[in-house]
Amino acid sequence: TPLVVGGRSAGARSAARSAKQLGASGCLALSFPLHPPGKPEKSRLDELANAGVPTLVLQGERDTMGRPEEFPDPLPDQTDLAVVPGADHGLAVPKSGPVSQDDAMSIVVECTLEWIVREIAGNAVRR
Repeated sequence: TPLVVGGRSAGARSAARSAKQLGASGCLALSFPLHPPGKPEKSRLDELANAGVPTLVLQGERDTMGRPEEFPDPLPDQTDLAVVPGADHGLAVPKSGPVSQDDAMSIVVECTLEWIVREIAGNAVRR
C-alpha cells in the first residue's frame, strides 16, 4: 500500500524533509513556505528538491510565503505545482475572490486526487 506523507506550511516542510526516510511513495505539500514572509532570498526550495519522492505542492495565488510565480521554472524533478486561485497561505479566499471557498477546497481535492492517480497509483501498478 503506497504511503503519502503531507502537511500544511511547516508540516509541508517536515513532510518534504522526511518523505524518503519514511519510505513514502509521495509527498503532499499544502502552502509550502518557500521563504519567510518578505524574505524571498531565504529560499527553502532545496527541501522540496531533496524530497526524493514525487511531490505535489498546492499553493495559494496570494501566499506571502511563496507565490506560485516565485517557484522556479522548471520545478525540481518529481515536483508538481497546483495553484489555488485567490487563496492565501491558509488557502482562504476573499469573498470577492475569483472562486468561492468551497470551490477553492474542491480544487485542492481534485488536484490531489488527480496527482495520486497519476503519480502514486500509476507508479504502484508499474512496479
